Amino acid sequence: MDMPAMTRLLRFLLPLMALALPVVLGAPAHAERIKDLGTFQGVRPNQLTGYGIVVGLAGTGDDSLDYATQGMKGVVSRFGLTLPQGINPALKNAAAVLVTADLPAFAKPGQRLDVTVSALGKAKSLRGGTLIMTPLRGADNEIYGMAQGNLAVGGLGVSGADGSQVSVNIPSAGRIPGGATVERAVATGFDTAPTLTFNLSEADLTTALRVADGINRTFGDRRARATDAVSVSIDAAPGATDRIMMMGMIENIEVAPADAPAKVIVNARTGTVVINGAVKIHPAAIAHGKITVSVNESPRVVQPAPFSRGQTAVEQSSSISIDQEKRPMINFKGGASLADIVKAVNAIGASPADMVAILEALKQAGSLKAELVVL
Repeated sequence: MDMPAMTRLLRFLLPLMALALPVVLGAPAHAERIKDLGTFQGVRPNQLTGYGIVVGLAGTGDDSLDYATQGMKGVVSRFGLTLPQGINPALKNAAAVLVTADLPAFAKPGQRLDVTVSALGKAKSLRGGTLIMTPLRGADNEIYGMAQGNLAVGGLGVSGADGSQVSVNIPSAGRIPGGATVERAVATGFDTAPTLTFNLSEADLTTALRVADGINRTFGDRRARATDAVSVSIDAAPGATDRIMMMGMIENIEVAPADAPAKVIVNARTGTVVINGAVKIHPAAIAHGKITVSVNESPRVVQPAPFSRGQTAVEQSSSISIDQEKRPMINFKGGASLADIVKAVNAIGASPADMVAILEALKQAGSLKAELVVL
């Protein structure tokens, strides 16, 4: 093997050896792959939408919708058929629909896509219908796919002559697995941009720095740098082949993401409380009790003395009792963890609603060092 070929082989193998080295030595604790922390900028799906007509319905279409009538006229005009002016066909067996699909990154012409079909008007059910060829457009109003096929509808709707109706799931929407064909690829621009940008799913400065450091340690240079709490900019040679190889290697690098910030999530409507493990409690004492006041009414009839001019009357008799449930005061020491909080709250028998009140009081007292999010 000549020296230039040997040099090219080493340039290819060294990064792979560096990538495998952390696996041999042991991955860091709680490490995650970079591909699970975010995505490369430009490598994303695109939404497609189309307007079409579903035919073959068993009298469950929307015959009163002008959009369906106009759409049907457009369909038949493709085959050289022109409907007379002023005549609108009854379309109980057809329905106007919106068709949606996601165009994956790097999708090529000829590939198949799953589509979702939803009724636009008053169609009761799309069960048994067939979608007529419908162009799917992107945000730039260009056609990227064509959809057509038989619908799979999971819902069921039944109505009686007296107006009673029974519906199971949603019969006015369905799917066509593989019902669209890609007609045009979307240019991502990742192979010509000066740099690659990796965006984290959740903004965190520490995680962004660790991702950049993990990439630099793997490749043995300073090609990656965190530009903000979300984005990591990576220098890359031009050309799709080299960049795809580098992106695949970067996605499998393992880094330890930063711990999540301390948060307490409270849903006041359902009483759900979620506390993450980063929450700590500063010294505090909690007393939680319950007072029950009971009022019992026992009226009795009072009869007058014989041969008197008195009248029968009702004498009110009330009894009031107060029951106060005594529970011990809970003392939180400094730096109490999530386990300590749960144990203490269970000890005083607090319900979810009571726990919300306790957490809000701790936050107001300055003992709860966490973000309190109320949904």
